[in-house]
Amino acid sequence: MSVEAAYPETGESTLKVSVVQQGTTCKGVVKDAAGETIIGASVVAKGTTNGTITGINGDFSLNNVKTGDIIVVSFVGYQTQEIKFTGQSLNIILKDNTQTLDEVVVVAFGTQKKVNVTGSVSTVGAKEISARPVNSTIEALQGMVPGMNISTGDGGGSLGSDKKFNIRGVGTIGAGSKVEPLVLIDGMEGDMNAINPQDIENISVLKDAAASSIYGSRAPGGVILITTKKGKSGKTVVNYNNNFRFVSPLNMPEMADSYNFALAVNDQLTNGGQTPMYSATKLQQILDFQAGKSTQYMWPTDAGRWNSFDDPQRQDVMPTGNTDWLKTLFGNSFTHEHSLSVNGGTDKIQYYLSANYLDQGGLLKFGDDSKQRYSFTAKINADLTKWLKISYSMRFNRTDYEAPSFAGGDIKSNVFYFDVCRYWPVIPVVDPNGFYTVESKIYQLTEGGRYKSQKDVMAHQLAFIVEPIKDWKINVELNYRSNYNFGHTDYQTVYGYDVSKNPYIIANQTSSVTEYAYKSNFFNPNIFTEYGKSLESGHNFKVMLGFQSELFKQRDITASQDGIMSEVATLNTTQTNAQNRGGYSEWATAGFFGRVNYDYKGRYLAEVNMRYDGTSRFLRDNRWNLFPSFSLGWNMAREAFFEDLTDLISTFKIRGSWGELGNQNTDNWYPFYRTIDINKDQWGNYALGSWLVNGVKPNISKESALVSSLLTWEKTQTLDLGFDLSMLNNRLNVTFDYFQRKSKNMVGPAPELPNLLGIAVPKVNNLDMTSKGWEIQVNWRDQIRDFKYGVTLSLSDNQVVIDKYPNPSNTILDKDNNNTYYAGAHVGDIWGFQTIGIAKTDQEMKDHLAGMPNGAQDVLGSGWGAGDIMYADLNGDGQISRGNKTLADHGDLKKIGNSTPRYNFGLNLDAAWKGFDLKLFFQGTMKRDYMPGSGSTMFWGAVGYWQTNFFKPHLDYFRGEDTTNPLGANLGGYYPRPLENDRNRNPQTGYLQNAAYCRLKNVTLGYTLPKSLTEKFCVNNLRFFVSAENLFTITSLADTFDPETVGIGNWDGCTYPLSKTVSFGLSATF
Repeated sequence: MSVEAAYPETGESTLKVSVVQQGTTCKGVVKDAAGETIIGASVVAKGTTNGTITGINGDFSLNNVKTGDIIVVSFVGYQTQEIKFTGQSLNIILKDNTQTLDEVVVVAFGTQKKVNVTGSVSTVGAKEISARPVNSTIEALQGMVPGMNISTGDGGGSLGSDKKFNIRGVGTIGAGSKVEPLVLIDGMEGDMNAINPQDIENISVLKDAAASSIYGSRAPGGVILITTKKGKSGKTVVNYNNNFRFVSPLNMPEMADSYNFALAVNDQLTNGGQTPMYSATKLQQILDFQAGKSTQYMWPTDAGRWNSFDDPQRQDVMPTGNTDWLKTLFGNSFTHEHSLSVNGGTDKIQYYLSANYLDQGGLLKFGDDSKQRYSFTAKINADLTKWLKISYSMRFNRTDYEAPSFAGGDIKSNVFYFDVCRYWPVIPVVDPNGFYTVESKIYQLTEGGRYKSQKDVMAHQLAFIVEPIKDWKINVELNYRSNYNFGHTDYQTVYGYDVSKNPYIIANQTSSVTEYAYKSNFFNPNIFTEYGKSLESGHNFKVMLGFQSELFKQRDITASQDGIMSEVATLNTTQTNAQNRGGYSEWATAGFFGRVNYDYKGRYLAEVNMRYDGTSRFLRDNRWNLFPSFSLGWNMAREAFFEDLTDLISTFKIRGSWGELGNQNTDNWYPFYRTIDINKDQWGNYALGSWLVNGVKPNISKESALVSSLLTWEKTQTLDLGFDLSMLNNRLNVTFDYFQRKSKNMVGPAPELPNLLGIAVPKVNNLDMTSKGWEIQVNWRDQIRDFKYGVTLSLSDNQVVIDKYPNPSNTILDKDNNNTYYAGAHVGDIWGFQTIGIAKTDQEMKDHLAGMPNGAQDVLGSGWGAGDIMYADLNGDGQISRGNKTLADHGDLKKIGNSTPRYNFGLNLDAAWKGFDLKLFFQGTMKRDYMPGSGSTMFWGAVGYWQTNFFKPHLDYFRGEDTTNPLGANLGGYYPRPLENDRNRNPQTGYLQNAAYCRLKNVTLGYTLPKSLTEKFCVNNLRFFVSAENLFTITSLADTFDPETVGIGNWDGCTYPLSKTVSFGLSATF
């Protein structure tokens, strides 16, 4: 409403003014449209902290008001009013806030009123996204959208690792296919980890088939629509945001000191009948060094080196240092980010420009890892004529990442992070000569070479909107994106130093350089037309028809060479063993789509979508398919019989949908062609041949698997039932969805045939599974005098059941005792034994074994005694076994848990008072089971002679009354006695971990200076803030694990740690 507006009291407007001269005191009364007084409404002189609230009769009195000041009147659930004070008292009527009813959400190829949406759509606004200083947009969404699951990537907290995410759980278990959300930035596929969060206007998450089916075969996993900001007419507005972050490792379990470590290792060896590693003399040397009584901590080996493992027959040269390697190798870092945007324009042309720079420091103390992101955006919108609009946008993003080659690259498989968990504390950081010890691997980090990657993304989008006649629009969108990636890895020869300070090679006998270049082009035209018509009778129609196509091409080349000859490591400065490889591939899709929307007075709602989709990834006869969806809604709050409740309930919409989508997202873009792998070994790695022919190793190739001409679409069918409820002037909003998603014809493992065939069997469509779950979001927002607050709770759950799987014998474990799929299995099921407990004495174990006369626990191992696990004979056959590892005969195994995260939640609390704002965000999982692997050093500690380390919690292991350990007996120890073999480390109920957690993900406190102050310096808005990420965690999980990294990567928790961050910054508008 215009601040100049004033109306007679008999009018129908939302503002009424009566005239009573009051000088510099502004008085008045605030009522609603029904004439009821509003208690606690905020009345403030705009741009100042001078304010008051209405009393029990809705009246107010505000002193020190000048004639011409703007009076702002607001209350939750009503539209805010601004009135120019002219010296007269005010009689103000606030109108119900219909923003919820008129709110428009972004949907596929357009927008809809939120109240009329019949599919399952969640939205997140710009304030929620930009409020937290995070490294990527996906991090800001964690816990914000019910049903959207965000987890740590395989690289843990590494700067080179991106978050993983899905919508409504696992979308496929197919071999060689994937179901991931389709991320569209202003209508074109993009990377959510790369976009500048400050550029985002809003995000819509399309979760069911009715909402996302119009995108066809690219969207079986749902769609995330990101709409970026654009220019607005008016004067030029400049925004600047920054933040400075102090980063530290989040979960750093404390390693055992060297003395307790040595005692535990001795126990491990003697428990297995071996000789202790650390003699009484060596133990005393360790104690003397810890107490400062001795300065000697290393002894030279016979080879004249300090190497701890160089002479295994002489344990007397074992060092006696006392090092906590996690704290030695990981430390604090600093990150800063800056964003600048400029927007403005006229009624005809608007523009938006932005730039962002993020500089992240890693947590490695040695070798330095860092990441920089540069983002630039330019957008222009123009109304060329009354019937033609045009827009153009350009986005550029560059991401530079650098780390030691010993600790960079593929973090998932990088053995460095596994090694860190196994470093022995007796090994010192430096030797007596001041050089880093060989076992510390520090020289590999600092001198072993560098891993560097640079990723550039350039996106162009040109759009035309033609409106030949009223309500008929023709949209033409041309999207083009190019990606350029460059990677460099050099491995330098690494030297250690012996007792005489002479260097010798300890790693990378032959230095090498590998460089990788990648380019891709993506072209995506969209052409669609829509026509809408509203009749006076209350019937509203909207029809859309369109065509979409995608063409993606990529090319890559890799070259490597050995023997670096210069300080500058490039291919040109190497000399031997040149290898190169490359490839070119492409795929394409095309689709015709249509949508019909209908509603009657916003009361009865219907939507029909059709998509006829084709893909290049299947043979011609299977290339095209039709995918429909239907949805209905009924807003009962618009019914005549609901009129008496409209003051209480403004929206009560029941909705339901069904739809089908195809999945063409195969890993192999040419699954119907037989291809030959050149220069690949049996593990899929590029390598020259193994045999010398005429003095050289020639190229090698191997025959590929057979292919099936019947391979076709995976299909996803989704049923969704839900409701939307708004009450109490939209202060309370509730959204609920129940869904069932059936994935059919997934590509599964090939049927087994005799080895006589001599070649791999082709994969076929032979898997089905069903995902069921529910989601709820509850939002409450209110105001008490000057205090405004809000609470938002998001909660979701889902389970996945296998309906069909090529496992006729219903095998539950493979030959390595890992879980397998079978019809009826839940994804994430954990099979294990029932734990009775730890035997306190040898006699207790003998009595336990005597009760099982048919082999007892012999299948699992021998030499059972005090400190070992007693397993339960569940099937009563007199022995502990896995039976035939089938569903019909699984011996003494049972389902002991499930690793699927259940009841994922996010809780947002926010408050504001006189310029101050406070936000707290909690996030977590209420149910999840985790069974550490038998080789998990992080959980068990002792898992083998060279695979052993002990963190402090691991010292709570069983020690009998007859122990020689100076620490004495520990009959109630949590862990069984340490052993090199894994008989006590089988999956079992006694050590199944509860991986549920609640984490205070973010706390932000801000203060916005009064405009009366900032406007003196030509600043429209200025806000300062302090923020903290990952402040504390509540969990019963073992202390050595972070609940967000448990089970990731290849090393069962041994990974790059997540971060705790404290930051500060400002946001200014000019």
